[in-house]
Amino acid sequence: MNTVPESEDVRKAIKWISDKKQYEPEDCGPIFDMIEKASKRFDLSPKDEEFLFRFFSSPEQS
Repeated sequence: MNTVPESEDVRKAIKWISDKKQYEPEDCGPIFDMIEKASKRFDLSPKDEEFLFRFFSSPEQS
């Protein structure tokens, strides 16, 4: 799996989700909800959203 995000917006989304999980875990909910919020916030394409699902589903991110 390619673990290098293709766009700057995807990198921003990963950082945003990771920061939320670390500093505001009570506001996160399921990762699928966080990815959906990030997709809207950073105007990501369906391909970018799919990358986020794979990225956050990988064993290293558990």
